[in-house]
Amino acid sequence: MILEQFYLACLSHASYLIGDESSHTAVVVDPQRDVEQYLAAAARHGLTIRHVVLTHFHADFAAGHLELAARCAATIHLGARAHADFAFQARRDGDELTLGRVRLRVLETPGHTPESISLLVFDGEARAPHAVLTGDTLFIGDVGRPDLLVSIGCSAEELAEQLYASLRDKLMPLDDATLVYPAHGAGSACGKNLSKETSSTLGQQKRLNWALQPLSRAQFVAELTSAQPSAPAYFAFDADFNRRAHATLDTVLARSSSPLSLAELLRLANAGALVLDTREPSDYARQHLVGSTNIGLSGKFAHWAGELIAPSQRIVLIADPGSEREATVRLARIGFDHVVGYLEGGAAAFATRPELVRSHPRIDAHELRRRLESPQPPLVVDVRTRAEWDAGHIANARHEPLPKLRELCARLPRERELVVQCQGGYRSSIACSLLEQAGFDLLTDLEGGWNAWVFAGGAVER
Repeated sequence: MILEQFYLACLSHASYLIGDESSHTAVVVDPQRDVEQYLAAAARHGLTIRHVVLTHFHADFAAGHLELAARCAATIHLGARAHADFAFQARRDGDELTLGRVRLRVLETPGHTPESISLLVFDGEARAPHAVLTGDTLFIGDVGRPDLLVSIGCSAEELAEQLYASLRDKLMPLDDATLVYPAHGAGSACGKNLSKETSSTLGQQKRLNWALQPLSRAQFVAELTSAQPSAPAYFAFDADFNRRAHATLDTVLARSSSPLSLAELLRLANAGALVLDTREPSDYARQHLVGSTNIGLSGKFAHWAGELIAPSQRIVLIADPGSEREATVRLARIGFDHVVGYLEGGAAAFATRPELVRSHPRIDAHELRRRLESPQPPLVVDVRTRAEWDAGHIANARHEPLPKLRELCARLPRERELVVQCQGGYRSSIACSLLEQAGFDLLTDLEGGWNAWVFAGGAVER
């Protein structure tokens, strides 16, 4: 048996290739949309990918099931309660998928979503499973949140009750030595308290995971449905996108790879396209095209694009030359398929057009301390999450979380310098670009963010 995990850190997403050396057959579980790594792994092991399984309709990324069906003629498998626009095999509790000596057995484990399944992985004639692939049903340290698909007719409380039963009736009776492989790790918004570990044993989870402790159904439901963070804006779109027939990534890349002159980019922007600058915050601050939005490739690019850009929005890219394809792929990983091209030559194309260029200063934490002690101090605008703010913030700062900044910025003063701050300096650059679009021109970015402030000995208020 071959069982290989692929972890995509920027989306906190784990996917799997399971292969049988005797039959040279493989299945891919919960693939990301760019599938070359699975094809390469299969070739390396002498395997042919015949099947692809989605444990559920993921809300936080666009899955690669249609890509593998197109590239490998792989059969798509979903839980029996799934409804989709494409052909698939509906799998019920106890159904088995035999690759040769390796067998996969389906467990219907609703709760995160109604159609959620888990997969038991058996090697040879073993009676106990070697591993269980739990999707978003059971994470390391947590379980999947039940409030992402409440519009489908089930309340969060009803799904939480289903999850309670799935955990106790289907997963907890398994042998403690069973390896647990979930679909997400720390940083995913699909749960509240995910571990940085990407695998565990069921025995460890029985000891350490709050959701597997001896709780009553009512206690479990109350805990699971309370204090869930706001779901990112694109989650509902992706959950629906994954159940629809749509263009494959190859088609998207073919129509998104057009180089554009500056004149063409400006024409598209004037017609409503969003200009997305994917360069580093330092490069963006030094010189950028007026009206552009900065979301750097160095951070959680797809997440923040999904949070701040509408899925149907046409996008033109400004990127470091050679990184345009990466930006397009990472947008496509969340189903944002409307990139219409990129600025040929990158930022150099507008460097000699001062009427089109904007900039804003960046200061370090020591300079911010000096300015805050001056007779006319700037206003610090903290764009982090509520939890980050509560853990510590700069005295007299204003808390304006980035996802809501466009609607909240109307209450910020325009005649006063704003020093925008996040945790490390990535989100503050995004915020500066949004505030500039809203007409603010006294903007400064705190380089290094909160981390730099604390390191420099700045005062902390809680």
